[in-house]
Amino acid sequence: MRSSGRACHDAAVSDRIVLNDMVFQGRHGVSEAEQRTDQPFHVDVEMVLNLQPAAVEDDLGRTVDYSAVFEVARTVVESTSYRLIEALAEALAQEVLRAFPPITEVGIRVRKPKAPIEGTLGWAGVEIWRQRLAR
Repeated sequence: MRSSGRACHDAAVSDRIVLNDMVFQGRHGVSEAEQRTDQPFHVDVEMVLNLQPAAVEDDLGRTVDYSAVFEVARTVVESTSYRLIEALAEALAQEVLRAFPPITEVGIRVRKPKAPIEGTLGWAGVEIWRQRLAR
């Protein structure tokens, strides 16, 4: 998902965990029909964090369990409803940062293959990047 020319904000850490093309059913969109009827949403999550401690110790407890991230993404997409996929992406980013303290930065891509557009379109989507705010 890395944008062309995009560099990680934390020059000391460039490690990433990537979940690519998760597919969930959700009710997101501006129209009433989109709010009533499930449709597929494809989600990518890219998490920046230091993976060295987990790698050296070969210890899941020293990293982020990507199956738990998958479940967080599923819950956000499937249990809430947003008019805009921008809002859905923001909710995903905030929930991932809240739930997984080791993550310093997260990138979210949401794709909507059944966007209500007259014409040929593979998908409509958004990509956002958010950093953990310093405490």
